[in-house]
Amino acid sequence: MFTKPLNARFFLLNPPPFWRFTTSTPSNYYYFFLRCILNWGMHFSHFFFFCCSLKCTEQQILHGLVGLVRSPISATLPQIGSRLYLTWGILWSFPETQSHILVSSLVISWSITEIIRYSFFGMKEALGFAPSWLLWLRYSTFILLYPTGITSEVGLIYIALQYIQKSEKYSIRMPNKWNFSFDYFYAAIIALGIYVPGSPHMYRYMLSQRKKALSKTKVA
Repeated sequence: MFTKPLNARFFLLNPPPFWRFTTSTPSNYYYFFLRCILNWGMHFSHFFFFCCSLKCTEQQILHGLVGLVRSPISATLPQIGSRLYLTWGILWSFPETQSHILVSSLVISWSITEIIRYSFFGMKEALGFAPSWLLWLRYSTFILLYPTGITSEVGLIYIALQYIQKSEKYSIRMPNKWNFSFDYFYAAIIALGIYVPGSPHMYRYMLSQRKKALSKTKVA
């Protein structure tokens, strides 16, 4: 017997396993978006599935290299790289950070962005065109979501620093047979430093892409 009522909220937060693992990438992001909105956070098992879903985005780098998509690798690599680093190098490696409210804002920012992006690409592939309102969303929502996403990423790395330093995870101390040392704590600080020039550069790039894409619709 069911111990909880089968209402819409329960189903959205607890869909059957086959539904979670057979849906497309936009549906996966939609699922995580709903969990953060309705439950304000994710259970560890849902976070694991989020990691698996995000790992599929690595294919975007390959698609850019072989020319299947028009997005330049210089724009795709930093975005995918930072997401993989946050997911595996911070949240997965240091579970203490997973309960922070910034995880919710991070997932919501990523999810809305990808739901719109994949819906845009899906409609273009299926119908040969995308509605003007979807085109506008595709090239406008980043104005708000990019700052919230970046703020969440930087905040979570900063929060993780204390756990990185305490655990010394992934750090290599000398002496050792390789005569090499590595401190993951300082690597995380360097990663934070990269956001300083990198974030404005990416934001300006996306603004230029928005101007180019929306100007075409005005001409048409």
